[in-house]
Amino acid sequence: MFNFLFTIVQNRRKYYVFSSVLISMGIIAMICAYLTTGSIYRIGVDFRSGTRFEVQFSETVTEQELRELFNDAGISNPSIIALRGEELVNAWQIRSEFVSPESAQTIINTMEIDLPPLIPGTTQIQSVSPTVGAEVTRAAFVAVFVAAIAILLYIMLVFRQVPNSFRYGASAVVAMIHDLFIISGFAAITGVFLGWEVDALFLTAVLTVVGFSLQDTIVVFDRIRENIAKRPLERYEKLVSRSILETVHRSLVTQLSAMFIILAILLFGGASVKPFIAVLFVGMLSGTYSSIFIASPVLVSWEKGEIPFVK
Repeated sequence: MFNFLFTIVQNRRKYYVFSSVLISMGIIAMICAYLTTGSIYRIGVDFRSGTRFEVQFSETVTEQELRELFNDAGISNPSIIALRGEELVNAWQIRSEFVSPESAQTIINTMEIDLPPLIPGTTQIQSVSPTVGAEVTRAAFVAVFVAAIAILLYIMLVFRQVPNSFRYGASAVVAMIHDLFIISGFAAITGVFLGWEVDALFLTAVLTVVGFSLQDTIVVFDRIRENIAKRPLERYEKLVSRSILETVHRSLVTQLSAMFIILAILLFGGASVKPFIAVLFVGMLSGTYSSIFIASPVLVSWEKGEIPFVK
């Protein structure tokens, strides 16, 4: 185990290739989703205008029956997804173009007349106007961009006494972008195969993952800074490996404690929160991986002049 950890930096190209394969799979899923749906994700109503209905019937209802009901209400080509789960055998999620609250209630009333009875307390209607959807989308991009700039400036300030402090901030941003690609690819894949939507909770998961990943990366970088002062004559590659070895236990204990709880929620929680919890779990797993296998090796590659077009 110790020998493996001490050779992470030496085997950095293998981890670059592994990450490239994962990111490429996600990009392919995004392209497939774009060609079939016009968007790289299955976008929820939080990021675009539309209305989402979640209904649960006491008896079996077919997709065709729901589609005909919405077509009769003047809504063409609604997106209808069956919610899977033991307690949601007859539950459906229907996404449509934006309809007013009055029209949405009329559709629910028609369901109660023409279809089997709805289970009381299970019906949910969420509508977002075009203006609100555009504002949420813009806020999502701004939040991620501000987080990247803040990370870069913060690490440059904290590590200002270390030679080439900009590299530490840039490497942390590279690790963060790596995690964003992994999360985005996972969201695209689950959207294609499971019908999961990207909504406001997805942005919450992204920002949470960024925070956890940054925490782990700073812990490793801080130990590198300490070892630079303690071992000024040691080769940089060996010094970084030593720093990873000295901090990996703390990082793993912190992250695994959180991931075990998230995994329990994912396995035993409700169907409505599974997309959010799954993205959070994958993101934290990627954040732990990137802080050890991406951020620190990028520092070494930069030091050794292996990064193209960067001196």
